[in-house]
Amino acid sequence: MYMYPTYHYEDQAYIERQFPGLSVFPGIPGLPQFPGQPGIPGLPQFPGQPGLPPGSQAPTAPPPAFIPQQQSASAFAIDPGAISFCLFRNTFIWLNNGARFWYYPIFVGPRSVAGFRWNGRFWTIFGIDTRQINSFTCF
Repeated sequence: MYMYPTYHYEDQAYIERQFPGLSVFPGIPGLPQFPGQPGIPGLPQFPGQPGLPPGSQAPTAPPPAFIPQQQSASAFAIDPGAISFCLFRNTFIWLNNGARFWYYPIFVGPRSVAGFRWNGRFWTIFGIDTRQINSFTCF
């Protein structure tokens, strides 16, 4: 079985530089937590947003144990409308820089996607610019 590289974005010093004043999830070192979010820990509450729907939390099970075959590569940025069909589903993402990983998107904005990335051991909150995504497939 191919083991894709594990990425560690949970570095506390990095999080403190990027998100001054944030605390972390209890028991999971390095994951940011935004205060005051009733729907899901780790995501900010925006004015007028009633809260995220049920199921907006990190998956409780690991992603599938296989790496899907990449269907096609894109020379252009991924359309947010296309990836929105993958909301709340296990999604495999290939980036322009060659990185690839399982992802569980919970929010799609005009130029970004937010959700949970599988690091090989557990789900970590992660956001990415859609211009960095080469291709994706969801299950």
